[in-house]
Amino acid sequence: MTDPNTNSSDDKMSKTVSLAKRRGFVFPGSEIYGGQAGVYDYGPHGVELLNNLKKAFWKANVYDKENYFGLDSGMFKHPRVWEASGHTAGFSDPIVECRDTQTRLRVDKELEAVGVTADEKMSVDELQVLFDEHKDEIAQRNNLSGNFTPVRAFNLLVQSNLGDFTGAGTDPVYLPGEACQGIYLNYKNIVDSMSPRLPFGVVQIGKAFRNEISPRNWLFRTREFEQADTQLFIKPNENKEAYEQLKQERLDWYVSLGIKPENLRFKQHENVAFYASDAWDIEYNFPSMGWDELEGVHDRTDYDLKQHMEFSGTDLTYLDPETNERYIPWILETSVGLGRMFAAVLADAYHEEDLGEGNSRTVLKLHPDLAPYRVAVSPLLKNKPQLVEKAREVFTLLKAEFGNVAWDDNGNVGKRYRRQDEIGTPHCVTIDFDTLGEEDPAHKDTVTVRDRDTGEQQRVAVAELVEFLK
Repeated sequence: MTDPNTNSSDDKMSKTVSLAKRRGFVFPGSEIYGGQAGVYDYGPHGVELLNNLKKAFWKANVYDKENYFGLDSGMFKHPRVWEASGHTAGFSDPIVECRDTQTRLRVDKELEAVGVTADEKMSVDELQVLFDEHKDEIAQRNNLSGNFTPVRAFNLLVQSNLGDFTGAGTDPVYLPGEACQGIYLNYKNIVDSMSPRLPFGVVQIGKAFRNEISPRNWLFRTREFEQADTQLFIKPNENKEAYEQLKQERLDWYVSLGIKPENLRFKQHENVAFYASDAWDIEYNFPSMGWDELEGVHDRTDYDLKQHMEFSGTDLTYLDPETNERYIPWILETSVGLGRMFAAVLADAYHEEDLGEGNSRTVLKLHPDLAPYRVAVSPLLKNKPQLVEKAREVFTLLKAEFGNVAWDDNGNVGKRYRRQDEIGTPHCVTIDFDTLGEEDPAHKDTVTVRDRDTGEQQRVAVAELVEFLK
């Protein structure tokens, strides 16, 4: 069996997206109404993969660690939160609009597309100068006339009318632009209720919303998404060693999920925010996109707690029980969008294999802990009651142990295997006449177990099946 995977990067991405729709992983949002840009729905198989990614993340960052605590903060927050975090003033992208077509373009990305790098710290006026120099190229690239509005900053926060019944409210409420602010808001509550010693971490998986100008690249840049964040609170100036350890730990975790190491790398931020000591991204080599951010690992110093302490008037210092000193902890952050994680895992698992003699198969080589189904169970023939009855017994046995078990009796065995390969099921269990002892009494109460990745089959006793699959 060969695995050439010789398709172009663009071709692989389009095939991955197609499989995701066809096999019930990801659907376009509000599709029957023509779709909603930047919004996607996770289908029956997709939600299982997504939930398994969350479980794996939670296990690695809460259960497998000491002094780490979980949190699920409310989505709506006091308006002053977003002032303190800098989102109301600085959470924006530079845009222009074609006056003839009302097409909106994100200036920094358009400049990047024509080979010009725009510094993140550039003002609107500086970006205007760069844009004017290259607007003809940008217009041609987008098939536009070139009659553009001036460059302006477009805030990405999504505003809500929560509690404003007249429309005349003066304090707008926003949907969260990032999920991590809830951790900072509850830092004091966690210290008071859990009495943790530094260093300690807080972990959250939460929704975030951004009014993206041009959502693109499937799940990579969307307007609604989930973020998985960890915030490690440490003593001031004790950041360097812990930061390097955290970076490597996060990269190693993706490899443990089955992502190929050659598709992962670190990239340091060239322009670090004024409050940060250091910032690195874990990048993934996305098909059709190339290297781009998967997860950010940031050394944020004491900026966040200082800001919320100033804006709220609440004392957020930590009383060190060993030295009796008070100080504001520093924070090491990891943050990943689950849509990006999902896309990376799916793309990395996608393989097309030439089986010879004109035959081929598409298979998702997902880690067994991530696959939508841990195992599929089938009777060899669905019109033989004795086979179906025995298969149901095995199905019930495995479902009690693994939960996510598929029942598949549609079509012949070969078609079932191909279908399960496409959704990443690690093993298929077939109950045949040998299981009943009709053809070979020595095989009574054994089943055929087929391995997804190798295609190999072997007989396993039903009594040993659970341990074998584990």
